[in-house]
Amino acid sequence: MKKLEIFIDGASKGNPGPSGIGIVVCDGSNVIRNISVFIGDSTNNIAEYTALIYGLQECLIIRADSVKINSDSQLLCRQLNGQYKVKDPGIKRLYDQAMHLFTGFKEVVIVNIPRTENKGADKLANEAVKSQDKVDLFNL
Repeated sequence: MKKLEIFIDGASKGNPGPSGIGIVVCDGSNVIRNISVFIGDSTNNIAEYTALIYGLQECLIIRADSVKINSDSQLLCRQLNGQYKVKDPGIKRLYDQAMHLFTGFKEVVIVNIPRTENKGADKLANEAVKSQDKVDLFNL
């Protein structure tokens, strides 16, 4: 059984504001992917869920049977574990998408980790926000 571990984080400057996601994908003690993506304006919670979805999709592409999700978002972890209800419609859509992706795995474990253990994903998410500088060809 192929087991992967992901560390996920979302960053939003302004909440809502320019946002990015960071994902570190590990196979055992080896980092096999670092993902950093600017996602436009969103809230921090939407960025967290977007990071989760990107991470799960990457694990499915790699053909993982089992995934351990590490996140410093207490809200995300408690919603995914069924401890909190999902009330926000924008989050509910992403939550439903994540739950659908879970069906592609034999095992999914969700762990709420301290921020100090999520520095890699945090750095990638913040780098994504900083890299938002896009050249707008229509406003030169």
